Amino acid sequence: MVGPLGAVIISYLIGSIPFGYLLARLKGLNITEHGSGNIGATNVWRNMGPAAGLAVLLLDMGKGAAAVFIGRAMGGAETELLTAAAALCGHSWSVFLGFKGGKMIATGGGIVLAMSPLLVLVGLVVWLVTVGLSRYVSLGSMLAAASVPITMTVIKMDPWHIAFGVLMTAAAVYKHRANIKRILAGTEFKVDLKIAKGGRR
Repeated sequence: MVGPLGAVIISYLIGSIPFGYLLARLKGLNITEHGSGNIGATNVWRNMGPAAGLAVLLLDMGKGAAAVFIGRAMGGAETELLTAAAALCGHSWSVFLGFKGGKMIATGGGIVLAMSPLLVLVGLVVWLVTVGLSRYVSLGSMLAAASVPITMTVIKMDPWHIAFGVLMTAAAVYKHRANIKRILAGTEFKVDLKIAKGGRR
């Protein structure tokens, strides 16, 4: 039987699967050389269209949810936090991409969905409102991440999960530091809400 350490290793490897990169490669595109260079759903959407972007979003969320379920099965609530963290690390520092990767948002979304669907619902509302007002997807993603530990506190999840939510938010903001600089400089990409139909750019 796989123990907690094995579950963590498996979760890291699952998190490391670069679905955005692989899907783009199937279409003959190196996604790291287009747009923001990120392997996540947003950059895939911009360069390959909504179907590809949605596929990557769901697959990356699946990685996070799988890690939680693996940890829960192998050792309970404490282990699920370790396997969730391992999946996030795998996604952001993938062994298959020379320890580079995505920005944690979709994988983190899968993690919190497995922990409590309400966390995702609140995060989605925050994301929609933020993007609707600012047109910055990155800002919406960061604020959605920040809503997680707040919602965890409101619904009275245990302190370890809340601490995990805080650390996950801090890591997501850190991964978006280049976006923050571009927002402050006024050069960050803004989604066109009138014609946001995806498509290659």
